[in-house]
Amino acid sequence: MNILLSLAFVLCWSSGFIGAKLGAGSASAPTILMWRFLPLAVVLVTVAVLTRAAWRGLTTRDLTRQAMIGVLSQSGYLLSVYYAIQLGVSSGTTALIDGVQPLVAGALAGPLLGQYVSGRQWTGLGLGLSGVAVVTLADAAAGGDVAWWAYAVPLLGMLSLVAATFLESRSRSRVTPSVSLTVHCATSAVLFSVLALATGAAAPPGRWDFWVAVAWLVGLSTFGGYGLYWLILQRSGVTKVNTLMFLMAPVTAVWGALMFGEPFGAQTALGLAVCLAAVVIVHRGGGRKDTTLTAARAEPEENRWTRSPGSA
Repeated sequence: MNILLSLAFVLCWSSGFIGAKLGAGSASAPTILMWRFLPLAVVLVTVAVLTRAAWRGLTTRDLTRQAMIGVLSQSGYLLSVYYAIQLGVSSGTTALIDGVQPLVAGALAGPLLGQYVSGRQWTGLGLGLSGVAVVTLADAAAGGDVAWWAYAVPLLGMLSLVAATFLESRSRSRVTPSVSLTVHCATSAVLFSVLALATGAAAPPGRWDFWVAVAWLVGLSTFGGYGLYWLILQRSGVTKVNTLMFLMAPVTAVWGALMFGEPFGAQTALGLAVCLAAVVIVHRGGGRKDTTLTAARAEPEENRWTRSPGSA
């Protein structure tokens, strides 16, 4: 996997937790999410109409599958993250729960996709979970007045993203990141707009920090984090891309320390080092190639992974 792509993905994905915190003080989750996706969807759909080459050959079934993936990976996942933070769950704890995703994906990769996860990779996955726990366990224990069930909200979002990942991996059709991003954002724009209108939260607040948060989330989180997630998934497989999720909790702690003055001590530094070691172990520990079974898709594997993945 390209190291620069991986680093960019980790930074951009973790920025989403910070962006959610930036926007939480100015508006509700449906308001932020509506205005994050509505203008973006208009731009992406307009570009799709003008440049239709990537859409040729796609069937209604392909687009429906992408819409379902968008509901799971964008709408369900993001709503749970934003709602959890507004309930009082810290960004670090939310990132911790999200960091369990690699273990869930790794456990299911074999029976659902036929992907091989070596013993050394399992060691790395377990080490990564330990590193995430080191960073965020103290924060989760100091939850204060946060209701116990609030911690189940990001868990549901994590499971939603895992489901979307496997739904995409089992697809027989090749869809470029530009097409998938357009469909996912358009689907999210519709769902979040309906939700905001239904709850009376569609009107944006007249505050500059709200629009700063929206611009942050569109540029870094959507185009950067979300777009790179699917690009790296196509190139490297489920286990390796999800292993990078172990870095989200400690990197989010760094973001919080730099932007909000949150403490960053020896415990956080130790957790970050452990997570980095876990990523190295998993990426070097595969005994077989981390790809889906050829039977999962009609196109031969060597053509599928060497062809240009397109642009998000």
